[in-house]
This record gives sequence, C-alpha cells and structure tokens, in this order.
Amino acid sequence: MFEETERAKKYREDLLAFMDECVYPAEPVHDEQMAAAPSPHTQPQILEDLKVEAKKRGLWNLFHPHPDWGPGLSNLEYAPLAEIMGRSIHLAPEATNCNAPDTGNMEVFTLFGTEEHKEKYLKPLLEGTIASGFAMTEPAVASADATNIELRMEKDGDGYVLNGRKWFTSNGMHPFIKVLIVMGKTDPNTETHRQQSMMVVPIDAPGVTVERNLSVFGYHDREGHAVVNFENVRVEAKDVLKGEGEGFAISQARLGPGRIHHCMRAIGLAERALELLCRRAEERVLFGSKLSEKANIQDWIAESRVEIDQARLLTLHAADMMDKVGNKEARTLISEIKVAAPQAALKVIDRAIQVHGGGGVTADFPLAEMYAHARTLRIVDGPDEVHKMSIARRELKKYRTA
Repeated sequence: MFEETERAKKYREDLLAFMDECVYPAEPVHDEQMAAAPSPHTQPQILEDLKVEAKKRGLWNLFHPHPDWGPGLSNLEYAPLAEIMGRSIHLAPEATNCNAPDTGNMEVFTLFGTEEHKEKYLKPLLEGTIASGFAMTEPAVASADATNIELRMEKDGDGYVLNGRKWFTSNGMHPFIKVLIVMGKTDPNTETHRQQSMMVVPIDAPGVTVERNLSVFGYHDREGHAVVNFENVRVEAKDVLKGEGEGFAISQARLGPGRIHHCMRAIGLAERALELLCRRAEERVLFGSKLSEKANIQDWIAESRVEIDQARLLTLHAADMMDKVGNKEARTLISEIKVAAPQAALKVIDRAIQVHGGGGVTADFPLAEMYAHARTLRIVDGPDEVHKMSIARRELKKYRTA
C-alpha cells in the first residue's frame, strides 16, 4: 500500500545498522554514566559520541522537511525511521538530532523565524550544539484547550512584558538549553483563536526562573519537564513569531508533524517490548513447560502483533495523507493515531511486564520506564479525550443538515 522510495530504504538500512552497531551497545554505557552523574539532568559523554557517529554516517536531521536543513524526507518516508528510533527512546532520537521538542521548534524557526532567529538559534539547533524548550502548558488552567492559556504578554512601548507560570516545559532542565518558545495571551478581548501569541525568549533573560523539574511516574528524564516562572520578562517586538495573534495557528502547525513522530516512536517502543516479551517467554519454564507454550501467552503475543500492525498502518496512512493534502486536511487521521498508537503500545508493554513477573516492574529491565513514557503520550500534545471529541465531531458532521 505504501511504497518505499529508494532513498527511504537506504536511510532505513543505514539507521538499522547504526542501531545495531552503536545505539544498543551504548545503552548500558549510558546507564552507567547517568548513575555516576551528579544530576539526572546531565548530558552523558556516550550521547555526544553517538551524535558524532550519526553525523559521520549522514543520519542527521532526518525529520526536517526542508532540503536545505536535512534530507527533505516526506512524512511517509520519515515515519518508519522514527519507529526505529523509538526502540531506544532515550538515545536514538537525540543521537540523530530528531528529538522533541527541538524538532518542532526547529520547524517553527524555519517557517516563522526571522533571519536573526535562524542565525542565533536555528543553525546551532540544526548542528545539535544547543537545546531549546517549548513553554505552553500551565498549572492553573486546562491546557488541553490552548485558548485557556493565561500567561500575560502585555504591550509595553516597542515590546512586551511577560508575566505568568508554565510547567511541563520540555527540555527545561537540559544542560544545553539556550532558548524557549513561549505561548501566552496578548489580547484577551479579541476573537478566541487570535488572543494568543508565541515569542522567542532566551532562557537566561532577566525574570525567567527555572524553578524545578517535575518527575513523571517517579522518573526524572534527562532533558526534564520544568516549572518555569516569568516575572516582568521583557521581549522585543521582533521576537514575536509570525506576528501578534498567531500563536494558536503556530501551535497547530507545530503539533501536527510532532504527533506523527510521537506515534511512530511509540510503535517502535511497542516492538521492542514485544521482542522482550517473546524472548522472556521462550526462556522461562513454569509448571513443566515454557511460558511461550501457554495458550494465554500465545494470545498476548498474537494480540500484540495485531495491535502494533494496526497502529502502524493507521499512522502510515496519516503520514501519507499529510503529504498529499496537508496537515489541516489530515487532522482527523492525526487525532486517530494519537489515540491508537499510545494505547497499543501500553497494552503490549503491560503484557511484557506481566511475563517478566516481578522483574518487569524493576529498573533491571527497561519495561517499567517504557510504560511510564508510553502512558504520558496519552496526554502529550492533547489528551485522548480531546482527540476523540474532534474525531466524533468530524464524524457527526456527515449526518447533520444545515
């Protein structure tokens, strides 16, 4: 159904070789270096080594649709590569400079940034020498509805003054972070979807305080999910992306491709979990026979294969339609995969944990952390319920008369 181009095939083969030869062997080294680090928000040397090797192999900025900044792959060409990276979620995406939120921020700078933004932030982001954060979610409002955003961006002379509080600021604790893209409210009195703006704010701007990291199911990710306070932060007018009132539009442009990336990585995560499940089931003997010979375990394996393949096909379909008709027209399919892929991954990982018994919930195996990561995807970039509401409205529209 989805024909693989020659260049996509070459990148897939090269990426698989990179995973086997470099990434998987680096996983225990990464764990050792992080265990010895003074902070969970440390950039381990092994990751920087992987970045050098990925560049050398031409496996860099694979996500970027613009041929000046990357290979210029389509969504359909890139999707299987994102799945492969998802098999080692903590290493492979950043090793190839394809990690969130930097991918989305780079696309925003490409589409809406000034020449100054591109020189100061986009180029080093593309080179992988700095990191960036995305500050949209707030603790005091239901941020799944982006129109609720309350951080104030008040006009003041030839610029703006920002006051408010954000949390779950992706990359907020990354040791290389230099800049934030911040969404706030510039005009609460205009139409709902024109009240928000996005601005470029250096992480060291006066009044910006990174207060603390938020753990996720008890885990502190290396890049962090930070609480950030903005107190009388001055931003020049030239740092308003696309123009005042364009924040909501930018967020929609940014999140479409990002959701494809998240979903394909989730499928890669599920594939790794199924592999672990099958290997464990073949190794363990219970009541005189291998676990893999038990009917209920075989059911789990079969159901996992069906669910992974269903999610993959739906995600590839969404990617294909994004290429053919654009993100806006494909938005219902994007919502569908955002619901389907994380749920499929969670089911598979849960079964793998069960087959591993007590070991499955420990740090001796990667499954517990994989489950925590997959569970957050049911909230990231819009919770399931919001996407289901969007899907249902589109479906009901077929049956409503004027």
